[in-house]
Amino acid sequence: MSFSDAPISFPGLFGDWQFTVPSKALNIGNGIYWYGIIIAAGMLLGLYFCMKQAPKYGLSEDNIIDTVLWVIPLSIIGARIYYVLFYLDLFRGSDGSINWSSTYRIWDGGLAIYGGVIAGFLTAYLFSRRRKISFWALADCCVQGLFIGQAIGRWGNFMNREAFGAATELPWRMRLWTSATTYMDVHPTFLYESLWNVIGLLLLYFVVSRARRFDGENTCFYFIWYGLGRFWIEGLRTDSLYLFHWTLFGQRIRVSQALSLVMVLVCAGILVYQFKVKKADGSNLFVKRVQQTTEAEEAAAEPTAPDEKQ
Repeated sequence: MSFSDAPISFPGLFGDWQFTVPSKALNIGNGIYWYGIIIAAGMLLGLYFCMKQAPKYGLSEDNIIDTVLWVIPLSIIGARIYYVLFYLDLFRGSDGSINWSSTYRIWDGGLAIYGGVIAGFLTAYLFSRRRKISFWALADCCVQGLFIGQAIGRWGNFMNREAFGAATELPWRMRLWTSATTYMDVHPTFLYESLWNVIGLLLLYFVVSRARRFDGENTCFYFIWYGLGRFWIEGLRTDSLYLFHWTLFGQRIRVSQALSLVMVLVCAGILVYQFKVKKADGSNLFVKRVQQTTEAEEAAAEPTAPDEKQ
């Protein structure tokens, strides 16, 4: 039995019941894993949600679909590059040279969400410039899908028996059986992050987006909320990516924590600037500009009534 197929239980919640479904759904070629199926499901559900929300941001469903067709493959590439860059030693041979053929074997595992998010946002920016639509309105719509995709996608980590935390005795501890007689009880950090994203989505949809005062406000909320959660959760994990061999106060720097902190501070600064300096009031939202342009075009297209004969 490989570690990826080890039984999982939650003894503090469900007693002796064990989850024993293997990580591989179908044994075809290199295998079709539940991880990939779950991530694909999260992407599709997030896409559908964003398509339905698009008109609220001055966008069309086609804008969302066209963006995602570019974003998804490039985000996967970005997530892999990010992972390889910070885990480069895993891809070196005995002589120290890089084994390039192993760097693209994503079916063996190794994707970093922040790499995917960064690549996705860069792609969306270039797409929005080409289509002459507001990047920030597009981002505000799409971060809702990101919350959905990440909330669902983290269950792929559960199926792979990965991305768990340090040892704990909390009632909701996750028990991983490494053999018939040995196990370890750990923080189910995949669950923490999934629930954190669900709460973020609810706050974004029911509170933040309904009082949006500038394009980019949803996006700032996403990075602040996700950044705070990821900073906390990353500190519990045992498989973090580290910023090379750099240290701070005697501790190695975790890449995700450093990036989370930067994102939180930058986005908090943007919110202060928009609300306190620019006094954003929602009057310049892209959706309102689109509505005004549409109304003006419709008014100009209306035929004028002929003058009545006296």
